[in-house]
Amino acid sequence: MSAPPSALRASAVKALKALSQFENACPGLHVAPEQPGHLVIRWMCETRRSVSVRVVAHTCDDCSPVAYELCASGGLLLVRRTDRSGGQPKIRETERLPHARMRPLWTELLLGRAR
Repeated sequence: MSAPPSALRASAVKALKALSQFENACPGLHVAPEQPGHLVIRWMCETRRSVSVRVVAHTCDDCSPVAYELCASGGLLLVRRTDRSGGQPKIRETERLPHARMRPLWTELLLGRAR
């Protein structure tokens, strides 16, 4: 026996609501809240010393006015921070470090243990 039409309709409505909640969720990478005793990152003015910079990973720039990018250039990595909370975006960068030193800092930033 098949289910009555009202039960099928209720099941379909429930499935559509679940799907719409999934579609509205932001799929981007988000930074955890700042943790007590976090590491303070030294942010410097953007240097533009490289002709090309490749973005390796980035956080969501829709849900927060501050977005971070992990960038590669010349065999080194850096983190670029863009703050769009004011009228003009403010871009800051970390120093350029080898992969083995910058990847842990990127992870700490994402976990809220560095800012």
